Amino acid sequence: MAIHLTKESKVLVQGMTGGEGMKHTRRMLAAGTNVVGGVNPRKAGRTVDFDGQPVPVFGSVADGMRATGADVSVVFVPPAFAKAAVTEAADARLPLAVVITEGIPVHDTVAFTAHARRRGTRIIGPNCPGLITPGQANAGIIPADIAKPGPIGLVSKSGTLTYQLMYELRDIGFSTCVGIGGDPVVGTTHIDCLAAFEADPDTELIVMIGEIGGDAEERAAAYVRDHVTKPVVGYIAGFTAPEGRTMGHAGAIVSGSTGTARAKQEALEAAGVRVGRTPTETAALVLDAVRRERS
Repeated sequence: MAIHLTKESKVLVQGMTGGEGMKHTRRMLAAGTNVVGGVNPRKAGRTVDFDGQPVPVFGSVADGMRATGADVSVVFVPPAFAKAAVTEAADARLPLAVVITEGIPVHDTVAFTAHARRRGTRIIGPNCPGLITPGQANAGIIPADIAKPGPIGLVSKSGTLTYQLMYELRDIGFSTCVGIGGDPVVGTTHIDCLAAFEADPDTELIVMIGEIGGDAEERAAAYVRDHVTKPVVGYIAGFTAPEGRTMGHAGAIVSGSTGTARAKQEALEAAGVRVGRTPTETAALVLDAVRRERS
C-alpha cells in the first residue's frame, strides 16, 4: 500500500548534522523509517546517536549508497547548496531525492530537475513536506502521528493542507501522502502521482490538493479524464484570493481568469472530480466517496 516509499526504503539524509536535519532525522526514525546514514563531507566517518540508534555519516551520496544500498535521499541543506546536493544525488543514480529546502532559486531548480531526469532520479519538491507511507516510512517533515494506513492516496501542493486532510481523514487512513511542493518548478507533478496511485492496487481513492496559479491542476484534470478510473476528490486553495497578486507559494499568482480557483474547479469537475470549497467539505466528499465505493 504505497507509492515511491515503503518500509523497505533505505534513506540517506543530506544535511543530517544540521539543526533541521537532526530534528527531522530523529522524527523519521521514530516513525520507523530505515534511515541508513547522513551525508556531510566535513564529518565523514562520524556516527550520530539518535536516542540510542547510531547513524553513520558519509562523505558523499555515492559513498553512502555503496555502504548501505540507500535508494532515497532527504535533502535538508540551505538554498545556496541545494543545487549541488541534488546534482550529487542524481550523479550517484539515486532513485529518489526528496528536497525539503525552500527558497531555492528557480534557475537552480530548473537545472537540477533536468539533470536528475537525465540521470533517472525522481525529485520530489523542492519546498515540500516530503512524503509518508503511514505505518511504513516517512521521508521529510510530515507529522507521522496524524494518520494510519488506509486506502486513500493524497497528492498536494500545500504542506499545511496535506496535514489538515490527513488529520480530517485519519479514521480511514492513507496509502501514501505526497507533498509535491508549491514552487513554479517541481520535480514530481500531480500527474506523476495520479499515475502512480492509479497503478497501485491498494489505493482505492485519490485526493488531489491544488492552489491558484499556473495550469498544473487543469492539466491534471485532463489526465484524470483520460487515464484515471479511480474516484478523485479535489480541493483548490485560494477561492478568495485577489487577482494579479502573488499569494503564498511562488507559483500562486492569478492573471485574469487564468489560474483562478474557479477555473481549476470547473476543469476538475468537467473531468468527473468532485471538488470541495473548504478542506472540511473536501473531507466530507472523500468520506461519501469511500462509502459509495464500499456499498
